[in-house]
Amino acid sequence: MADVTEVSKVIAPVNLQSQADAELDRQLRELKFRQELRKDWILFIVRDVVMFSAAIAFVFAICGYCLFTLISRH
Repeated sequence: MADVTEVSKVIAPVNLQSQADAELDRQLRELKFRQELRKDWILFIVRDVVMFSAAIAFVFAICGYCLFTLISRH
């Protein structure tokens, strides 16, 4: 019976350390997920929103120039 008590005294700190490691690992994975999500949103804004807006502005500028040249000829 004394051996069982000694073993439980050894296992208890190891088990607490394992739980702390697991909690730290979970927090690290959650932080990494948030960083990836933030990076994805920044890439979405830069790539899709800014580039799409610039392309639309370019198309409107070309159309405006063409319309101006057609109107100024007559």
